[in-house]
Amino acid sequence: MAGLEGMEQPRPESTPAAAGWGTPDGDADTAVPRQATGPARPLSGLDLVGDPTLDEVRLPSRPQSARIARRLTGCALLKQWSLTPQLTEHAVLLVSELVGNAVRHTGARSFGLRMLRRRGWLRIEVRDPSRGLPCLMPVHEMDTSGRGLFLVDKLSDRWGVDLLPRGKTTWFEMRIGDR
Repeated sequence: MAGLEGMEQPRPESTPAAAGWGTPDGDADTAVPRQATGPARPLSGLDLVGDPTLDEVRLPSRPQSARIARRLTGCALLKQWSLTPQLTEHAVLLVSELVGNAVRHTGARSFGLRMLRRRGWLRIEVRDPSRGLPCLMPVHEMDTSGRGLFLVDKLSDRWGVDLLPRGKTTWFEMRIGDR
């Protein structure tokens, strides 16, 4: 991720990238843009904001972006990479936690999401411009917050933080069964 600071993902011209996710029925996989030319075709989240398996996708640092990041993760892992539903469910939860931390604790305008796959491993990264390090806190039964990194620690095989010249990348990795 080093050297990618300031790189922006191309955006559709008509509306902000996240606007397509707010469909009345809540199903982003069947969203059809209002300004479609030619026959209408269903769009996936990857069509609307970019493909995090190819390049970092930039999302606004707002609570609503966690939903977009979850949908992108589910789409990439289930549909593109044909990973198991359970692994996808865990990865979606962990992405939501990392995005929540980036939105809540960094004061940034945006963050980046990227997914990488290599033989036997899946790696998901959330990049933000803050150099403040996340902290794994002890979790107690009645705690109502502060469980995010605890979940990342328990459900991933590895996780960590890479400091960058301008910010950091928080990441997790999970073992996957390659065919």
